[in-house]
Amino acid sequence: MSETVRKLLSEEEIDKKIAEMAAQISRDYQDEQVHLLCILKGSVFFTCELAKRLTIPVSIDFMSVSSYGMDAKSSGVIKIIKDLDEEIEGKNVLVVEDIIDSGRTLHYLLGYLNSKNPKTLKLCTLLDKPDQRVAKVDVDYTGFCIPDEFVVGYGLDYAQRYRNLPYIGVLDLG
Repeated sequence: MSETVRKLLSEEEIDKKIAEMAAQISRDYQDEQVHLLCILKGSVFFTCELAKRLTIPVSIDFMSVSSYGMDAKSSGVIKIIKDLDEEIEGKNVLVVEDIIDSGRTLHYLLGYLNSKNPKTLKLCTLLDKPDQRVAKVDVDYTGFCIPDEFVVGYGLDYAQRYRNLPYIGVLDLG
């Protein structure tokens, strides 16, 4: 069995889309600061590239969450592995995700964050698989809608591998 990766989105396509997203976010938060909340681990690459292109004041925090259970699929039960370092009350919070599929984890996480009384709470994702959605999640900024395929690269992994690919590819486990 050999693994292969077929390129889905090039580094140039990703860079262009992130620049477009950053320009829109900068317009939407004009004259205000935004607090980026990077969801570890996969979102690190996207968060850093997005932050570099924003023209507004930015602060950054990190959270790590996991969905666990007895099944191979997400149970919808969420465990916060790393919580916020800073209070978000009164802040414009932008949750930054690498990919959204079922939406279960984010549905829970957004409820949790809303209970912390941010001024605003919005969601930004590089990749969206809306066909996989089982929990209602409103995405404010979407880079690419992609088909239901297993993707790696640009922070996304398979068994902790492939995160460092500069593009996004479809993994074939052959």
